[in-house]
Amino acid sequence: MTATPPNDNPLLDFSGLPRFDVIVPSDVQPAISKLLGEGRALIERLTMDDVAATWTDFAAPLTDGLEPLSRAWGIVGHLHAVNDVPDWRDAYNRMLPEVSRFYAEVGQNLRLFAKYKAIAESSEYAGLSAAQRRIVDHEVRDFRLAGAELPEDQKPRFQAVAEELSQLAARFSENLLDATNAFAETVSDEGELAGLPDDARQAAREAAEKAGEGGWRFTLHMPSYLPVLQYADSRRLRASMYRAYATRAAEFGAAELDNTALIRQILLLRREEAQMLGYANFAEVSLVPKMAESIPQVLGFLHDLAVKARPFAEQDVADLRAFARRELQLETMEAWDVGYVSEKLLQQRYAFSEHEVKQYFTEDKVLAGLFTVIERLFGVRLKCDTAPLWHPDVRFFRIETPAGELLGQFYLDLYARETKRGGAWMDEAVSRRRRAPTAGGDAIQKPVAYLNCNFSRPVGEKDGQPRPATFTHDEVITLFHETGHGLHHLLTRVDELAVSGIHGVEWDAVELPSQFMENYCWEWSVLQAMSAHVDSGEPLPRALFDKMLAAKNFLSGMQTLRQVEFSLFDLLLHSDFDPAGERSVLDLLGDVRRDVAVLVSPEWHRFPNSFAHIFAGGYGAGYYSYKWAEVLSADCYGAFEEAGNPFDPSTGERFLSSILSVGGSRAAIDNFRAFRGREPQVDALLRHSGMIPA
Repeated sequence: MTATPPNDNPLLDFSGLPRFDVIVPSDVQPAISKLLGEGRALIERLTMDDVAATWTDFAAPLTDGLEPLSRAWGIVGHLHAVNDVPDWRDAYNRMLPEVSRFYAEVGQNLRLFAKYKAIAESSEYAGLSAAQRRIVDHEVRDFRLAGAELPEDQKPRFQAVAEELSQLAARFSENLLDATNAFAETVSDEGELAGLPDDARQAAREAAEKAGEGGWRFTLHMPSYLPVLQYADSRRLRASMYRAYATRAAEFGAAELDNTALIRQILLLRREEAQMLGYANFAEVSLVPKMAESIPQVLGFLHDLAVKARPFAEQDVADLRAFARRELQLETMEAWDVGYVSEKLLQQRYAFSEHEVKQYFTEDKVLAGLFTVIERLFGVRLKCDTAPLWHPDVRFFRIETPAGELLGQFYLDLYARETKRGGAWMDEAVSRRRRAPTAGGDAIQKPVAYLNCNFSRPVGEKDGQPRPATFTHDEVITLFHETGHGLHHLLTRVDELAVSGIHGVEWDAVELPSQFMENYCWEWSVLQAMSAHVDSGEPLPRALFDKMLAAKNFLSGMQTLRQVEFSLFDLLLHSDFDPAGERSVLDLLGDVRRDVAVLVSPEWHRFPNSFAHIFAGGYGAGYYSYKWAEVLSADCYGAFEEAGNPFDPSTGERFLSSILSVGGSRAAIDNFRAFRGREPQVDALLRHSGMIPA
C-alpha cells in the first residue's frame, strides 16, 4: 500500500474531524515522523534565550505547536484499539518507540523545565488565570516526574525505560486480544445449549456459520462468554469456557502470547523508574498527581471498606452455597458455577432474570433515554450528526445548547468485534481549547470524544427486518458510565487545553462523573421512558422494575470485596513487592485473597495476565480509584436525593458548573467542596450498596 504524499496525508489534516474514510496504515510513518520533526524544531526555537519565559511567548505557543502530534497519534492509537488488524498493529508499533522517545525527551528537557520554573517564579504568575497557574504548577511537577532533574548520565537510561514500558504495555494488550481470539468452543450437541437464551444461541449459530462450521460457536468475547457462565445448564461447557478465559495470555497457551514475563519486566522497569526519581516504589510516584496523599491512606481506605463489606460478602457466599446444594444439587460450588448459581438464586429470590430484563432495552430506545437524561440534567440538546467513520457500526452525534451552538461531538462504537480490544472506554479525539489568533476558524476548538463498548450486535430477524440489538441492564449501566466520562470531556467550559475536560483531573477523581451517571439507570422514570420490549414494544413493567430494585444490591458485599481485592493487589504489587525476588506475583495475589476474599479462584487462574487496567491501561497503582471515586459520586448523587428530584435544575446546574465544566482547572477536592459544601462522606456509598440502613 502506497503512502499518501505528505501534503495530502489525511493524518496531517486538522481542519476538521479525523478523516477515517481515507486514513490508511501507510500514512502513519510519514505523518508522525513529520510531526515529530516539527515538534523538535518548535522546542528548539522556544527554548532559545531570546524567547521570554512568559505565558504568551512560550507556554501558549508550545501547547498549540505540539497539539497536532497529540491529535494525530491519538487517531493512530484509537485505530489500533478498534481495528487491530495486522497492518494497523504494525503501523502503530513501528512508531510507538519514536513517539515514546519524543515525549521522554520533552519531559527531560532542562531548557523547557527552566522556562516553566521561570514563569512560576515570575511576577506574571500571580496575574495568570487560575487555570493557567494550575497548568504551570502541573508542568513543573511533571517535569520532575519525567526525570528532568536527573543527572545527565542517567537520563538516557530513564528515557530507555519509558520507551520500553510503552512497548511492553502495547504487547500486553495485543497478547490479551490475540489470546482471547485464539479460543473458540464449538458445540454440536444441542442438548448442551439448555438454559441459554435464544439470542445467545442465535449469535453462536451465526458465529459458527461465519467460521464455516456446523453447530454453535462460543468465544471469549463478553457477548458470547457471559451468557454461557450465567445461563448454560451444561457444567462441562461452563467449566471449559471459564478455564479458557481465566488462563488467557498465560503459560497454558501459545508461548508467544504469555504475559507472565511481561508482567515481571513492567514491574522491574516501573520500580527502576521510581527509584531513579528518588522514590521507594512506583506506587509513591503514582500517587503524586492523585487526590490520595499516601500509600497508608489508600490501604486504610481499602481495609476499612473491606471490614464494612465482609459480613455482607460472607452472607452472600453462604446463601449461594446453600442454594447450590439445596436447589441445584451442587455439593461444591466451583468458580465456573458462581455466575450460574447467582442467576438462579436471583430468579428464585426476586422472580425475574437478567435475560427477561434485557428484552426491554433495545438500542435506539436506550440511546433516546440516555440522551433525555443528559438534556434534562444539563440543559443541552443531542442530535445525530455525520462524520467519516472507521466501521459501519459506528454512529456520530453532536451536543448543542438550546440555541443551537455546538458544544461538542462524539462517536459511539457499541458492538464487540474480533479486531477490537475488550472492555469499554472513553477517549478524546479533539480537546477544547482557545485557538491561537492566527489559526483561523472558530476561536474555540470544540471537543470530540470516542465512546467504545463491547455489546452484542443485533442477531436474527423479525418480520423480514433485522431485530434491534438488546442490552442487559449491566450494559445499560456501562453505557451511562462511559457517557459520564464523555460528558466530562465534552461539557467543559475551560479554554486551556492542558486542563480542559478530563485533562489535568486527578486519576482517582476521574471516575466521579462516570459513576455518577450510573445512578440514573435505577430511576423508574428513566427506565420507563427508555425501555420498549423487543417484540411487543411495551415499556418495562413497574412490577419488574420493583424486582430489579429489590435485587439491586444482590451480592453487593461480595462484589465490593472483589474490587477491594483487585485494588489491594495492584497497590501492594507496586509498593510492597520485589519483582526481582523469589516470590511470584501469584504468591502476592494469594496473600491478598487470604486477607480479604470470600471466594478463592482455582490455583490455575491467571488473573494478573489479563489485568490490562494496571499493565496496559494507565491504572497501575491506581485501581483503587474506582472505589475512591465511587465515594465521591455517591455523595454527589446524594445532593439530588436531598433535593427530592433526580433532575433538580439548580442541583444539575451546580454539578455542571462545579465539577463537569471546570475539568482539571481546579483540584478535584475543591470541585467536590464547591458542589457539596463539605468534605466527602462514605455514608451514601454504603447506603446505595445496601450495607447500612437507608
